[in-house]
Amino acid sequence: MIELLVVLAPAAMVLLADYVPFAWSPWAALAACALLPVRRHRPWLAAVLCLPGLIGGLGWPPMVVALYRIGRTSSRVVVMVAWALLAAVLASSVVVIDLRWNGAILTYAFGLFMSGAPTALGALITTRQRLTASLAEESRARGAELEARESAARASERARIAREIHDAVGHHVTLMAVESAALAATSDDPRTRQTATRLRSSAKEALAEMRTALGLLDSPPPVETLHTLVDRARAAGLSVTLDDRSPTPPPPTARAAYRVVQEALTNVTKHAPGSTVRVRLSSVDGCLHVTVINTPPPSAPSPSSEGGTGLHGLRERVRQAGGTLTTGRTPDGGWTVKANLPSGPSKVDKNNST
Repeated sequence: MIELLVVLAPAAMVLLADYVPFAWSPWAALAACALLPVRRHRPWLAAVLCLPGLIGGLGWPPMVVALYRIGRTSSRVVVMVAWALLAAVLASSVVVIDLRWNGAILTYAFGLFMSGAPTALGALITTRQRLTASLAEESRARGAELEARESAARASERARIAREIHDAVGHHVTLMAVESAALAATSDDPRTRQTATRLRSSAKEALAEMRTALGLLDSPPPVETLHTLVDRARAAGLSVTLDDRSPTPPPPTARAAYRVVQEALTNVTKHAPGSTVRVRLSSVDGCLHVTVINTPPPSAPSPSSEGGTGLHGLRERVRQAGGTLTTGRTPDGGWTVKANLPSGPSKVDKNNST
């Protein structure tokens, strides 16, 4: 549509001209108008095709369009000035033959304005677009630089905090593991040795998990270690049953599931000692369902429905993994923790697909 207007508007101006210097002038100008689409790929060729009509006295309309395109596409000022001067001289030389010197000067000045104005306008528009793009790129680069500096500052602060935690907490946990090992080696009581060994194992695992959380290790606990987690809880005196019917989930889901069970067992140990716990994992419709239910404790009450800081942190962890966490009392006064986490297809789906 735009190209049609570019051709028809100059052609209409040529046809509306009252004065025709030569019989061939309208045809030359109209031919130049018809060939204006060439300017999209060869601006200089379109300008050359407009020169006969310009000499004939009616070629200014198409020539203005061609010169504007030259200004838009050319990156050299010399080229733009040369084309503007050529168009002004050719168009004015035919007119100034019968004029005095002052009229000739005015004619050449008018011709230079007619050729220079569209060329300069095209160059200015191109320069403005390039400047706008340059400013936008500079703004993006400045934003990226600021973001990089903020990320570096956060990483540096996290590294400093990690070093402090590792040096302080790691030192004490290591001493706990060493002293537990010494107690297990020197004690004659089998039960004391067993408890000391279990305490040493817990200290080592706590140290490993702390290093994992601080980014010092690349081996977060997978869902397969739930069996070890349950066995350790049983050794500590907790009555736990594990029903695992889930396939191996992705690492983020495995870590979140592990933390759900770990936090639930910790809460039972603290708030409901003596109760029975049932842990169940299943995969339904591409989701891993983790359920931990404990019976009412013999004496101590269950946690409140609001939950402590551990449950709040656990809920945030599950949310970051793309799942949901719900907690609450059971009808018999116990406590339940349920997490729905994104996972792969269930075993039933796999069997059906085969």
